[in-house]
Amino acid sequence: MPKAEAAATGGALPSLSKGETRILTLSEADVRACIDPLRLLDALAAGFRALVLGRVVTPARPQLDIPQAGYSLAMPAWTVGMNLTVKIVNVFEGNIGKGIPSHLATIHLFDPASGLPVCIMDGTYITAVRTSGSAVLSVRELARRNARVATVVGAGVQADQHLGLLPLVRDFAEIRVVSKRFEDAEALAARHPGVAPVAELEAAVRSSDVVCLATHSYEPVIDAGWVRPGTHVSSVGVAPPGGELPVALVHGATLYVETRDAFEPTPVGSCELAGLDPDTGITLGDMLLARRPGRVSADQITVYKAMGTAMEDMVAADLAYRHARRSGRGTMITL
Repeated sequence: MPKAEAAATGGALPSLSKGETRILTLSEADVRACIDPLRLLDALAAGFRALVLGRVVTPARPQLDIPQAGYSLAMPAWTVGMNLTVKIVNVFEGNIGKGIPSHLATIHLFDPASGLPVCIMDGTYITAVRTSGSAVLSVRELARRNARVATVVGAGVQADQHLGLLPLVRDFAEIRVVSKRFEDAEALAARHPGVAPVAELEAAVRSSDVVCLATHSYEPVIDAGWVRPGTHVSSVGVAPPGGELPVALVHGATLYVETRDAFEPTPVGSCELAGLDPDTGITLGDMLLARRPGRVSADQITVYKAMGTAMEDMVAADLAYRHARRSGRGTMITL
């Protein structure tokens, strides 16, 4: 009987069962195959615009700390037209010594009409590609149109993703990679045709139009004085209490962020932006909507500092899920 009728008559509702639920599962290989990089950049741009227009729900992310080991975050997001999205990401720095990534994640999609689960996918690759994607989106929108030389600092997962995406947004004459150990830069460059490993970091930065920081350094990896006028610098490394981005560079540049949460205390916000007035930063969404300026001169130094937002996971997961449904990719399970 209807719930109202049961309440009125004192009758009990029959026991309910959801029954068997068919759920699509996508492995890391599936997710890689289902995300087109150019479409991802456009989806991220649309997502940043929707974010500042108040069309994306992104609650605060709870954190579960594991002493002397790591922490786990739940990152939920939703917008009309997409599934409810929850990423669970576990950050365990000791994993690197075990030969596995320090960031491990799964993404769970739920039908917004019923709440039933519809997909479980690997989130480790999405975490990497959406982070580098937002940084390279900043290059697309903020670097000089005639930028010819880009340098990526780092030789890990994020550097690898940057090197794959940068050629999509500018016709660079030269893309370089620099690492603490030159042999690591050589090994990574060998994976990307046309990328050159270089040993001298200062010389590389001084002669670059775009500098992408992608390290796990607890202190600045470049000096603000090395960055020449007109350069765009992006930074995706998160390693408090110091961080890879020199604070002096932030003070002397036009700063762009994903959201104003970047100015919150860590781990939500960036340690390099600690104590700064949030009004000193321009969100990518406001810039993309022309509410705030982008690059306004050839000599302007622009800086983008990333911290990650659940919106990025949501739009990347949506791309993967829709492509998988169209192509028949993935494995169905029953719960």
